[in-house]
Amino acid sequence: MAWIGKAFGMTGKKANELVTPQDAIQQLRTTEEMLNKKSEFLEKKVEQELSNAKRHGTKNKRLAAFLVAIAALKRKKRFEKQLLQIDGTLSTIEFQREALENANTNTEVLKIMGVASRSLKAAHQNLDVDEVHNIMDDLQEQQEISTEISEAISNPIGFGHDIDEAELEAELEELEQEELATKLVNATPAARDRLPSVPNDEPQREALPTSSRRAPPRPHRAADPHDDEDIRQLQSWAS
Repeated sequence: MAWIGKAFGMTGKKANELVTPQDAIQQLRTTEEMLNKKSEFLEKKVEQELSNAKRHGTKNKRLAAFLVAIAALKRKKRFEKQLLQIDGTLSTIEFQREALENANTNTEVLKIMGVASRSLKAAHQNLDVDEVHNIMDDLQEQQEISTEISEAISNPIGFGHDIDEAELEAELEELEQEELATKLVNATPAARDRLPSVPNDEPQREALPTSSRRAPPRPHRAADPHDDEDIRQLQSWAS
């Protein structure tokens, strides 16, 4: 079909030249639009010839009118045949255009993927997995050093490291004893009277309670040598 070659602009040596997918797609769209317009024109001609055939063939029974109607139907058939050819051509062009569009899309995607692959390869060209692991280990080590430095700076210098806690506890207990002794010295006379008295050389007998009736005198008991021993123990404890 020579007219398709003319529509694509491929005549003579130009037909052998390579056309880019974008140009081919654009030319196919242009041809598709032209064929659609021609199809619309032929459809109108078919309707027109059908109308002429009806007008001359049904109302007028003369031979001339009959021949005009037959000629109109012949032209209608020819136009319908061209319409069928155009419909087939449009289907083929639409199929080719869609195939080119898909191929062009795949080509562009592959180009972008190739560029991304080359860029990624160039980015990793100067990198090594072992080197990356070494860098991460160095970063971890430096982080640990930084933490140790921060802890060393935050701790007080020369304080609390050369002091014995047992010695501090003994000193605290001594202070508590002194405080207790001070409270005893500063106690009121009434509080001191409530404290137990230190025994004298001789044991003191408790005073008998006074009452209206006196108790009968107890009988005299002979001195017991055990009493002298108790007195000596009391004197030893008091001294």
